[in-house]
Amino acid sequence: MNIPFLGNKSKERRAAVLAEDPEGIAELLSECEVLRSHAAREGIGLDDSADSLEALDQLPPRWREDEENLPWFGHDAGLYLGTVVVRTVPGAAWVIRPGGEAVVRLTSGREIDVVAAGFEWAATGTPELSQLYAEVAEH
Repeated sequence: MNIPFLGNKSKERRAAVLAEDPEGIAELLSECEVLRSHAAREGIGLDDSADSLEALDQLPPRWREDEENLPWFGHDAGLYLGTVVVRTVPGAAWVIRPGGEAVVRLTSGREIDVVAAGFEWAATGTPELSQLYAEVAEH
């Protein structure tokens, strides 16, 4: 994810913005409007829990019928996965890479490209979001 208001600033400034307001950045990344709207229409409340990832995995993949919307849906699915990880896995945090891409860093130092994972899940259904979460949560 490229965050436009951070993208034109130096690497040091982006890091400073994240350090100054990590909760604000986390809140911005958790919006996921396309995904949340679709889930709500399907009767699923996204409460930023691992259980909600399992519920998303069970949805019929109707979003794949809309090629124009598919990238947005995948993007949001990845950001939502990252939101759940950051809010539930101790020490996990959002990191904005120099190009503006948002990833999740675990305490081990491992970085998870959740947006790429969301695109893959939206396009193919595998790996499941809940499976990815389980893998990340146990490390």
